[in-house]
Amino acid sequence: FRSHVTSYKDLPLTLYHIQWKFRDEMRPRFGVMRGREFLMKDGYNFDVDRDAALHAYNRHMVSYLRTYERMGLTAIPMRAASGPIQWGSWYVARLVRLYPMYWVAHLVYLLSPFVARLEPVDSRIVFSLLGFRFIDISRNFHYLNAAWWYFALLLQLVLMFPLLFWAARKLGPRTFLLVAAAVGFFARYLLLVVYQQNGVWSVGGLALCRLPEFALGMALGMWHARSPEKTEKFFLGGAGLVAGILLYPLALQLYANIHTYVFVDFATGVCCMLVVLGLSGLIVRWPMATATLSLVGAYSYGIFLVHQPYVIWIGMRIREQPVWLFLLISLVVLAAMSVWGIALEKATNAVVRRISETLKKQKRAVV
Repeated sequence: FRSHVTSYKDLPLTLYHIQWKFRDEMRPRFGVMRGREFLMKDGYNFDVDRDAALHAYNRHMVSYLRTYERMGLTAIPMRAASGPIQWGSWYVARLVRLYPMYWVAHLVYLLSPFVARLEPVDSRIVFSLLGFRFIDISRNFHYLNAAWWYFALLLQLVLMFPLLFWAARKLGPRTFLLVAAAVGFFARYLLLVVYQQNGVWSVGGLALCRLPEFALGMALGMWHARSPEKTEKFFLGGAGLVAGILLYPLALQLYANIHTYVFVDFATGVCCMLVVLGLSGLIVRWPMATATLSLVGAYSYGIFLVHQPYVIWIGMRIREQPVWLFLLISLVVLAAMSVWGIALEKATNAVVRRISETLKKQKRAVV
């Protein structure tokens, strides 16, 4: 490298390293045993800036895709594993992602003139800001903004995720899903039937009760990584949509008694997921609609955190209107809330990113 590059003007430069590799490992990856001896080609690219590096990366990827295409093979680019996960850094990243927008939602609730305030702001706001809505759950779970109960569930799922991640990789998606569903349904049965506790515990006050849904998402991710074409064909090709529509009325029958109610959230949730994914497979044919809904989905966390007090406030003022006017106003409010939530989350993320970068620079300067 030193013999070829003396300044940035000598860039870009790509160096290749081709040699035989030897591995004596019995650990299979994704069901395939690794070869013990193979010829590997490594490429190292040196560029003047990030954009040039991304361009070089894309150029290499396209070259390999064309090579495989000429060979009659369909290549599927995959994101490579980056080695063992540093769970400490992972926890910090998750909490930094969750808390700032959650606190901004509190600020919006306290300052905005167009929100429904159905409860007084009292000492419970401390537990609300911390996200500990499962403490004194009957008073705190839906305090100020009923939608915020979801944050307490997220905190618990984040806390237990390393264990779930390990179990999923150890057991495989099918066994992991079965075990997690059994644990979740048993927890719901104990709380609802045996001990007859407040129902909000099963809604999300205790994350174990929602473990079946969360485990299903993890299992689907693993199945998609192994067989993306088959997975997408079912969920996006129409079969999943039809299944969701047909099964949803049956899922509603689980409300019939307390014993079957143990399964109702999971069953109705799966049906709704099938319908939403199926509809997305249809909507993708219209680029503008796809781009709009993708943007809303990318910032759905912010929209979810701020929407409810506004919706209740406007709903109380238009409920006496004719149906057509009610629906028209609702659509306008829905669009306005989406824009407002997206703007808030973008601004919050920008501030957090700037603070994080400043702290990293200060840390590097000290070192």
